[in-house]
Amino acid sequence: MGKKSFRQIIADNSIWGFAFGYFACYIPYSLLTKIMSKGLLPSLNGNAMAGFSILPVTAIATLLTMLLVISILGWWKYATHSTILGISVPHPTKWTLLSGLFTSLIIGTTTLAYTFENVSIVLAMLLMRGGVLIIAPIVDAMTKRTVRWFSLAGLIGALSALLIGLTDAKNFQIPILLAVVILIYLFSYFMRFQFMSRNAKSDKKETNLRYFVEEQMVSTPVLVLFLVVFALLKGDVGESVRMGWTMHWNQPYLWALLLIGMFSQGTGFFGTLVFLDKSENTYCIPVNRSSSILAGVIAAFLLALFPSQNMPPTSQLIGAAIIIISILFLTIPPMLEKKKRLE
Repeated sequence: MGKKSFRQIIADNSIWGFAFGYFACYIPYSLLTKIMSKGLLPSLNGNAMAGFSILPVTAIATLLTMLLVISILGWWKYATHSTILGISVPHPTKWTLLSGLFTSLIIGTTTLAYTFENVSIVLAMLLMRGGVLIIAPIVDAMTKRTVRWFSLAGLIGALSALLIGLTDAKNFQIPILLAVVILIYLFSYFMRFQFMSRNAKSDKKETNLRYFVEEQMVSTPVLVLFLVVFALLKGDVGESVRMGWTMHWNQPYLWALLLIGMFSQGTGFFGTLVFLDKSENTYCIPVNRSSSILAGVIAAFLLALFPSQNMPPTSQLIGAAIIIISILFLTIPPMLEKKKRLE
């Protein structure tokens, strides 16, 4: 009985294992994206790289990583299958197709948000993470999920840490294109969370993994298709995307772009598994956002090691401390609750 209970405790807290994976992938993902957009690699000779020109290679790397990881794990079996010419083919349902479309927009806009000149990692994170945290209780209310007190405590803590990051910021001018990117990012998350809350976030592993695999098999291929279409556009965006498809493949910095794509898929992999936990969004989303905020602060400090880059302000350290307190609220009370149920 005791052994079974221990296994159950481990299983019930797997969300924190996924959160750690998300944290570990987010540090190099955000750091490398900022390094490339600032032209800090020696092979770039100080030439900053436009955000849209980064996306094609990183999207291809993300797609290949997704196919490889799901194949190695043997998770294709969880997807919905239909038989075509005697072959069983995995495919999404209507809801996972829609969720995957919005997820593809999230992947692209997340990378873009870290490439704007004079916009720090933490300011971009404030705009994105703060918005998603506000969405969490709204989606819970719309889908009639009970919000527990410690979930609200963690939500308030995560929001507070983000807002404290504003205290040392001197320039709040947000480029119009960045504002559009953030709006697309937040709307996409709002829709995705609704689809996820209504069709997954179950206590059944098979249900959550079906949703996960079907969403993944849509999101990254669609992002690649979007970028193919963008390459046909006129103007600066189209030119940047066309350059992204053609100029990087024989360059010495290619490895960095490939790593951005691989770690982007890592954040999508672990981050989605956090969101799919059966707990309410007001619990899962602060767990996810807290992991990325801590990762972003660490990435900002690592970026400061490069020449001419500034150290993060004290407010970010205070924010990180508040996040740690929030994580205690998000871990200890639910663990005590589960232990009480098992006794």
